[in-house]
Amino acid sequence: MANEAVLMYETHKPIPFTVADGTGIEKGTLLKLTDPMTASASDGADDIVCGIAAEEKIASDGNTKLAVYRGGIFRALAGEAITVGDPLTSHSVANELIVADVNNEQTFGISLETASDTDTFLFELRPWAGQLA
Repeated sequence: MANEAVLMYETHKPIPFTVADGTGIEKGTLLKLTDPMTASASDGADDIVCGIAAEEKIASDGNTKLAVYRGGIFRALAGEAITVGDPLTSHSVANELIVADVNNEQTFGISLETASDTDTFLFELRPWAGQLA
């Protein structure tokens, strides 16, 4: 995967989430949350993000648990111009991050650097932030 989020500083240990056995997930994939405490690859704008895959999940390997980072400092690809301090949300392009409109989008992190579209930048993962508005 070309656009995976790369862990730069581990501030939280990963925790196990349920995943589908038949699904493959690359390390560093942005993950969306479904009920009950289940993760899958983020595939659209404004997903409710539960974290970032801490390891690779191989499809149909018999495993239904995946270690997920819920906090940390990561490097990722900007899907548009981002300014330091901007709240972040998922993008319709896998693992690209964009600035959240805090009035109606799910946020999961804060930009630690300014970046142009398609540049990489540092951000703090904070999926518990939820909607800021």
